[in-house]
Amino acid sequence: MGTKIDFLYLSEQDMVAAGVKDMGKCVEVMEDMMVTLQKGDYVMGGENHNSHGCMVTFPENPQFEGMPKNGEDRRFMAMPAYLGGSFKMAGMKWYGSNIENKKEGLPRSILMMMLNDKDTGAPLALMSANLLSAYRTGAIPGVGAKYLARKDSKVVSIVGPGVMGKTSLSAFMSVCPNIDTVKIKGRSQRGIDSFVEFVKTEYPQIENVVVCENMEEAVRDSDIISTTTSVGNKEKEFPFIDDAWIKKGALICMPSAARFNESFYLEDSTRLVVDNYKLYEAWADEYPYPSYDPVQVVGAKFMDLLHDNKITREEIIDVADVITGVHPGRTSDDERIIYSVGGMPVEDIAWGETVYKNALKKGIGVKLNLWDKPELA
Repeated sequence: MGTKIDFLYLSEQDMVAAGVKDMGKCVEVMEDMMVTLQKGDYVMGGENHNSHGCMVTFPENPQFEGMPKNGEDRRFMAMPAYLGGSFKMAGMKWYGSNIENKKEGLPRSILMMMLNDKDTGAPLALMSANLLSAYRTGAIPGVGAKYLARKDSKVVSIVGPGVMGKTSLSAFMSVCPNIDTVKIKGRSQRGIDSFVEFVKTEYPQIENVVVCENMEEAVRDSDIISTTTSVGNKEKEFPFIDDAWIKKGALICMPSAARFNESFYLEDSTRLVVDNYKLYEAWADEYPYPSYDPVQVVGAKFMDLLHDNKITREEIIDVADVITGVHPGRTSDDERIIYSVGGMPVEDIAWGETVYKNALKKGIGVKLNLWDKPELA
């Protein structure tokens, strides 16, 4: 291969041109990725090889001039992984996050993705990753809806009409053709108005767009409920969803946290599904019990219940087992299913690799040179 190394830089505009917003394709790729995980052909970070990533946070009262102070969503995060199967790619998503960014007209998090040759480690692509991350995150609920939602689902509730709410709806629309009503529960009028405009522009086939005043109104009579809101620091502060509001047969997709009556988790008619069981095992190792408070993803609550011997391991279903037919998933139209979406770096690699190869085919992006011959070889 020689010593010369070039890599491809893809701006956000390049990523759009290369198909990063193709949600139907993204759902297909995430499904393939999940089956690859089930086979074990992957490695993520940490000694357990299943870590979500490594986070840098800041002290409440820094002792050094210039060091950032802890704040809402203020962190840096590195998410490395290798994904095999049809992908055979290594890489890492890296981002900084600060809620104060929104005051400057910036996203809360600013993300970049690096793809690397699995053997040499040489960079293959450096790409803008905000859209990549948003679409792969929305696609995971889409995979869940494909296999776990009732086939006649018509009403979707979006609790948290931000970026994740938009991409989750896009994924639901790609796999549930009968959806005709969208219910919205948001905090800011600006966010609600933006979401309503998004629905009208992107999905004119939606007949009803309903803005809800409270959680009960949003949840009642909804076939698919998506929660994508930021939450407090403790479970007792999480948004409450009373199971009396949840209709029979509903699917609750949760890339974030909420608070339920404990009895709801334990009912025979409630199914508990996760995007990758080993991810939640890793979180349970990394964060002391109870882990739901720090992790703030509902699958961590499942692990806490398992720790307390209130449920068994067999009651936590891996969605890949549903995809491959190992587990039937939904067994009746009356079952209510909680589907936990944790987010994994292998998802970024799967979608990043797909978009990167499409960019190569289309001649999109800017080729950058690392070196012709390394000085320190």
